[in-house]
Amino acid sequence: MRHELITDAVLVKNYINGDESSLSVLINRHKQKIYSFIYSKVFDRDITEDIFQDAFIKVIKNLKLGKYNEEGKFLPWVMRISHNLVIDHFRRNNRMPKFDNSGEFSIFSVLGDTALNAEKQLIKEQVESDLRRLIEELPDDQKQVLTMRMYKDMSFKEISERTGVSINTALGRMRYALINLRKVIDKNNIVLTN
Repeated sequence: MRHELITDAVLVKNYINGDESSLSVLINRHKQKIYSFIYSKVFDRDITEDIFQDAFIKVIKNLKLGKYNEEGKFLPWVMRISHNLVIDHFRRNNRMPKFDNSGEFSIFSVLGDTALNAEKQLIKEQVESDLRRLIEELPDDQKQVLTMRMYKDMSFKEISERTGVSINTALGRMRYALINLRKVIDKNNIVLTN
């Protein structure tokens, strides 16, 4: 029987019964979806690769321990494992999520799922463009630090080296940038949650 005709459920059962090759068929079948899902949350190929590997190590462990029930669909199950690993990654690093390489700042990149309805999508785009406009109004030195920290995920040590100021000065600029941003947000009655 050709592999592509075998259902996930049968492949899982075969793998549990000792057929190692069934796992690689499952991985190849779903790799693109799972990889894209993880990448859409972390926007970094290396981190995506790590989380993807971790997800399948967890899958193997749980299958070997018999912690997978027949009713559970394989792909949603792996997606759930991947999602939890993404959350663990952000908790462990205790930092802002990464943003995509276009420099578009997204406060929604770790909130909710990609299935935002049309109205929420519009609100999200509006908030992000408002925020980008506000950042543009900051003094250059504050805008520079905020952009490096938020868009490029640079540490304050890297920012101080890049801008030629002390870490304390970089921290101070970031603090003032956030204070000013907050003032402008309040003044314009912009709501950053929906």
